[in-house]
Amino acid sequence: MVSVYSIVCLALVTRVYSTGSVSPSPSSLSSSLHLLRQNDLNCTSLLLLSFHFISKVKLWITVTDASNHASTILIEPMSFSGAQTKCGSLNEDLLDINAASKLRDDLVSLISYVEFRGDYPTGQAFWIAGTNAKQPTTVQLIGGKLVEEPVLLLLADLLKLPALCSQSAPFRPASQSDKNPNFQVAVSSGSRSFTGFRDQLSFRFLGMPFANPPGRWEFSTVFSNKSATHIDATNFGSQCWQAGSGPFSEDCLFLNVFTSFLPTSTTQRSKLRPVLFWIHGGAFTSGTGADSTFDGGAIVSRGDLVVVTINYRLTTLGFLSLNDGIVTGNYGLQDQITALKWVQQNIAAFGGDPDRVTIFGQSAGAASVRALISSPLSKGLYSAAIPMSNLMGLNFATQFSNYFTPAQEVQLAANPIIKDTGCANSSDVVACLKAVPPQTLIDLPVQASFLVADGTVLPETTLSLNHSGFAANIPTLWGHMRDDGAAFIGFPVVNQSLESALTPIISTRSASVVARPDLFPVPTGPNVTLNLFNVTARVATDVEFRCLDQATAVAAVKNKIFSTVYFYSFFRSYQTPGFDPNAPVCDAPKTPTRPFGDPNLPFFHCHSGELYYTFGTLDQFNLPFRDDNDLFMSQITMDYWLSFAWNHNPNPSTDLLTARGYKVTLQAVKETGTWEPVNVKNPTLRLLTFPVLKESQVSFLDQTQCDLLGFPLTSLE
Repeated sequence: MVSVYSIVCLALVTRVYSTGSVSPSPSSLSSSLHLLRQNDLNCTSLLLLSFHFISKVKLWITVTDASNHASTILIEPMSFSGAQTKCGSLNEDLLDINAASKLRDDLVSLISYVEFRGDYPTGQAFWIAGTNAKQPTTVQLIGGKLVEEPVLLLLADLLKLPALCSQSAPFRPASQSDKNPNFQVAVSSGSRSFTGFRDQLSFRFLGMPFANPPGRWEFSTVFSNKSATHIDATNFGSQCWQAGSGPFSEDCLFLNVFTSFLPTSTTQRSKLRPVLFWIHGGAFTSGTGADSTFDGGAIVSRGDLVVVTINYRLTTLGFLSLNDGIVTGNYGLQDQITALKWVQQNIAAFGGDPDRVTIFGQSAGAASVRALISSPLSKGLYSAAIPMSNLMGLNFATQFSNYFTPAQEVQLAANPIIKDTGCANSSDVVACLKAVPPQTLIDLPVQASFLVADGTVLPETTLSLNHSGFAANIPTLWGHMRDDGAAFIGFPVVNQSLESALTPIISTRSASVVARPDLFPVPTGPNVTLNLFNVTARVATDVEFRCLDQATAVAAVKNKIFSTVYFYSFFRSYQTPGFDPNAPVCDAPKTPTRPFGDPNLPFFHCHSGELYYTFGTLDQFNLPFRDDNDLFMSQITMDYWLSFAWNHNPNPSTDLLTARGYKVTLQAVKETGTWEPVNVKNPTLRLLTFPVLKESQVSFLDQTQCDLLGFPLTSLE
């Protein structure tokens, strides 16, 4: 296992339009383009270089395994000379199946997969490069082995066979200079074309405007600039205003598409891929779809689908409500709806099926997913949902799933903002606020970052679980980190009592009642404050995540709100360095033999600890696998999510796993059995960890504790 140092530089730019494109496209090639890579996600690892037996010092280095694999571009049936020409138009050759040390083994799984999908019949022959450029050669999978056959030159132009082209693009582009024009590719949607590029993992179309630039505190509309007939989609777009170094812009409504398949205009609808539509978190005050954590390449190459990541307006610029009928709030949420509308109109050109769009997000992204499920304006724009670590309950969690009224938002945020900007005495408060520089608004001590029940985007104050309001009837997959709440509390101080540490967490509830050793036992280790933190973190997880999300699942099933509900709890984590509260409790402890952390030792599995596993992006940040199980955890996590995107069921097909050669997940599925949906009589969830637990399907966690805390499973019925 090995590592790739490839951190994507975010070339943040404003809108770039040009008059045309000369890049190859499915239209110019008269063929769809299917990028195939056997991605085992093994892009980063530790390598023990040496061990000094006297000093007992180990030297660890990271190396790359990317060159041992290679992706290929599959094009539609044509003659041998036609295949040579089409590959040449992509600035590639026919595939040399010995170009990478593991490519032959990879091709066994890749060909098995396209046959499994029904794209081609069993035993299909494909054009490849022969021993010399003039020798027509085919390869086919027979009895699980690759068989190469030369073809007579006279017959080569009579045979119409699909072809495998080489793919010499870099693993991931590390800079703008790596975005070689030779690897650019174009697609058209309606009267507009888009030029993106490819790397080893996907076709990438970055920084595409999905909305007409809205005025400040105006709702966005789907991009419709008729003069923008061509979009340069080779760089990320500007980020929305937020705290930090920027650069930021109010013209920031861009999205990014990562895809494995580019169709022609005649491609059958059934050949289009599912779409995973990602909504980033960040408390509605920070974040961007261009974050390398959410790079879609690994998911796309492993799952053969489409990933969309988006920007949306943040902080006061995205969520201010004045309760005046003019500035009504929820602009950032409505931006997400606009992006979904753009997807409905355009994603088919990028290989995505608009009827199979799964919205998923984490933290504030999960709150966005929950809010979209509640919004009639988003009806029909997606088909399934995955809220990851949705906040609901007490303290900081309150605002994410229980929406303020406009009057409450004015009291909490708008009035302080109006006062601090000097607009309180203005005859036109809205005009005054619109004239305030965005940096000034961002620097204010109070930000408007709350979803509000505005009556239009969000008609209700919370998700309706009893048919009293709108809720999309879709398949859902919910869950959280084992210790999600550990990120949102302070660390106990020396000599602090348990009751004192619990009081700010449980609000009006009696700390002395909650401090029960039978339900919340205090560990007896030598670190007294850490012992207390074990209890406070558990209570915080219960009251801010677990209890009411589990109650949501039960109420939704009982009242038949969603067609299906699956639930999970992550029992393994890899904390993101950019968000590491109460460090180092959320990090695997470092030891002399495990300098990057030993995941087998006790530590807290905290908020955001699932992201690297979900996206397979450790290499983006020069982070190693701490052990083999980090790799395997990423494989099974991604395969569960991919299965849900494809089938709205997180249980991967064993036939698919066999065809793709995903042996770790296949064995995990066999050992753990079926991931069951939630039922009312005995609600259960899946424990996600690696090594997998044979008893992975367990009853909802901490139900007795939730009862004590005032959040029983019946809370939301």
